[in-house]
Amino acid sequence: MKLLSVTPLYWPAVHLGGLAVSVNSLNKALAKKGVNVTVYTSNTGLNGKTPVNQEINFDGINVTYFRASYLFDFVGDTGWQFSGEMTKAIKRTIKNFDIVHINGIWSYPAAVTAHYCRKYEKPYVISPHGMLFAYTLARKAWKKWPYYTALTKRDLRNASALHFLTDSEKSKVHQSISIGTRSFIVPVGVETSEFDQLSSEDNLRDRYPQLKDKKIILFFGRISWKKGLDILVAAFNKLVKSRKDVHLLIAGPDEGGYSKKIKKLIEDNGISEHVTFTGALMGKEKAEAFKKSDIFVLPSYSEALSTSMLEAMYCGLPVIVSDQSDFPEIIQYNAGKVIPCDNNFLARAMEELIDDKEQRIRMGENGRRLVIEKFTWDNITEEMIKNYRRIIQEHRKQLS
Repeated sequence: MKLLSVTPLYWPAVHLGGLAVSVNSLNKALAKKGVNVTVYTSNTGLNGKTPVNQEINFDGINVTYFRASYLFDFVGDTGWQFSGEMTKAIKRTIKNFDIVHINGIWSYPAAVTAHYCRKYEKPYVISPHGMLFAYTLARKAWKKWPYYTALTKRDLRNASALHFLTDSEKSKVHQSISIGTRSFIVPVGVETSEFDQLSSEDNLRDRYPQLKDKKIILFFGRISWKKGLDILVAAFNKLVKSRKDVHLLIAGPDEGGYSKKIKKLIEDNGISEHVTFTGALMGKEKAEAFKKSDIFVLPSYSEALSTSMLEAMYCGLPVIVSDQSDFPEIIQYNAGKVIPCDNNFLARAMEELIDDKEQRIRMGENGRRLVIEKFTWDNITEEMIKNYRRIIQEHRKQLS
């Protein structure tokens, strides 16, 4: 099977979001299963870290990082990344692939790829990755809805299938917009090896002495409005006023300068000494943050399926997430707490888990079991391949 995976950004541009991580992880897993994977992406956020407009082999995958030209901020923080070279490559090579997987929407790569798939009758799958939730659509709606009407709606309706990460994402998308396109559900997975290799001598508290003798509440993700950090700061402010045995660790890259707003909020509340920003973490430092923290918190306003949440669960952390995270398994497996997007609920949930060590351990064990049973890349990749093959076979029947 020859697969073309198209994405607006890709590894190692992890500071721009989980899409760069999850798509790369999926492609690596597919390549290990024998799928011939080619990736077309842009050099957005890489600043010369990769060669451009030439194919390189990366983890068994043929990847081309096309030079992108920033035209204007049309519908997203990364802008409308135009690439003439990518357009030429898609037009020239698209007939060579059995199926095309478009990751994300609101981008030039997604729009131009869908156009040429239709033109040359090539089956294509679109993964919205949480970008079609009603809350997300409402942000900058004056930009998104004209764009949706002119381009995205047609791209979605003519896709061979839409790929959602959860049942809830599928349901919410169909409630917010009427598409009618066939869909299937396959979640993201967890790269477990980077956590299993961490030695017992590694210690987060040695790197950050301010964490000594503290219960560590971990946020790991982009510093973005979407992640509900304003809720987290307000909740932590309530918590730290009544107890001094807690410390908030915020790990992740800044998005669009949003960290300045959060740091100002922390300073205004007078809790700076109880909060540490680490910036983006990778490798050993990332694994250490997950393995040595006590609670993982993600109070997102809108979330499909968070890779960092799954990583936290695999590392045995109880999780506290908002009811917009679309992951009912947390309740089913008793792996954490699901709360409204409200700082009072979050503060109470954090305090309850801090005070109840047995509950933390029990939830952490349940979460790890859930990830091992359902969210390893091996199982997920097999399901994705089944869907690709079904789509290819049905498309060939239609053409015959």
